[in-house]
Amino acid sequence: QVQLVESGGGLVQTGGSLRLSCAVSGRIDSGNPMAWFRQAPGKGREFVAAITWVAGNTVYIDSVKGRFTISRDLAEITMYLQMNSLKPEDTAVYYCAASASSRISAQSSSYNIWGQGTQVTVSS
Repeated sequence: QVQLVESGGGLVQTGGSLRLSCAVSGRIDSGNPMAWFRQAPGKGREFVAAITWVAGNTVYIDSVKGRFTISRDLAEITMYLQMNSLKPEDTAVYYCAASASSRISAQSSSYNIWGQGTQVTVSS
């Protein structure tokens, strides 16, 4: 059984940085991408970024381009999200997810394995 465990969330001031980690346990399909989503209070779950496991191809939403970097460590079987120049609007619970298909998608319905989430709070 595959499990995803996020860590690295916390409270930072505007302009600060955090690095989120998503540790994968169990056997995953390395041909399928993984992604980060976030959910702010009172809002729906929002796609943030995705990466293909082997090639390392990436996709980002416009609001985080140039500030966030998604990456993965094949040896450690861990995905990361480096978040710089954080803004109060980045405040949310961040989830990592593994896709059920080989195509990168921004739709949460394309992902069938989810972590428990980690809180990121950016103070103004």
